[in-house]
Amino acid sequence: MTDTQPMLAVIAEELARIVADKGETLPPLTPNSVFLGGELPIDSLDLATLLVVLEQRTGQDPFRAGLRQFTTVGELAALYDMAA
Repeated sequence: MTDTQPMLAVIAEELARIVADKGETLPPLTPNSVFLGGELPIDSLDLATLLVVLEQRTGQDPFRAGLRQFTTVGELAALYDMAA
């Protein structure tokens, strides 16, 4: 199992920025935080924005080979760690 902590920090930083731009506050983030339909004040456009920014920051695109399922922050962090 990979250590997803560094990627979790990057995701948290970018999510906080996206949410702040909307005038919202990001609740405490855990690996089990659910992106859509959960406690995070984001929508599908915000999530798409997050993925673009993460690709720009990391140089990684875990979706290059096709759609990968993820629901939580921890699952997304693991996808980026596997792509690295």
